[in-house]
Amino acid sequence: MKKWIVFIMAALFPQALWAADIQATLQWSQRVELSTPVSGTVQAVNIEVGDQVKEGQVLLSLDSTAYRARVEASQSEITRLNADAEEDKRELDRVTELHERTVVSTTELDQARLKLVRSQSALSEAHARLQQNQKALDDASIRAPFDAVVVLRQAEPGQSVAAGLQPQMLLTLARSGEMIARMHLSLPQMSRLQTGQTLSVSVAGISYTGKIKMLGLEPVSTKEGPVYPVDVVFPSKGLLRAGAPAQMKLP
Repeated sequence: MKKWIVFIMAALFPQALWAADIQATLQWSQRVELSTPVSGTVQAVNIEVGDQVKEGQVLLSLDSTAYRARVEASQSEITRLNADAEEDKRELDRVTELHERTVVSTTELDQARLKLVRSQSALSEAHARLQQNQKALDDASIRAPFDAVVVLRQAEPGQSVAAGLQPQMLLTLARSGEMIARMHLSLPQMSRLQTGQTLSVSVAGISYTGKIKMLGLEPVSTKEGPVYPVDVVFPSKGLLRAGAPAQMKLP
């Protein structure tokens, strides 16, 4: 009698519903394409494909001679304008004291005040230019936004980079130490899972513990019928490659 029950259940439900192991494909947990928002000539590329890089590490540098000169010019301008503003402040203090003693007119006092306002305004504008020039100097270098592995390098020393509406991609990085295993499940299989649930991931015979990051809402058509993508994020060891096969152990 039990054999007949098992046979009937197998006929009524797809085999995948009862499968403990599901095929999956590795994906990067985070992938970014990097460029520079400023134009220039590539001076140095400090990495190769496959290199592990740390957050903040300089990966590529443009020739920054012109940008550095603008920063130095702005700093010199601020020094000069700051001296002018200090002198105008001393003059205003002097005129204010004389005005209180009725030695100078109100018109002279107003002129001294206006001169100080103008010098302070010029100083503020110079500080803004310095920030812009410093930002351009910083943008002449590409730094790693997080710990990553270099996936693609499309830049060489001497190459010209032109900033524009469509930035020229120079480097591609993927977050290191973390991967996603993507599988596709039917609705009955999905019904047993929830976001944050722990699952076992096996890659090349090595087991990892992952958590469900995403349960897809839109189906993908297959010969067996519609299935839904499910992403499981897990901490990885060593260098794994996107597109590599993995096995998921369903509960």
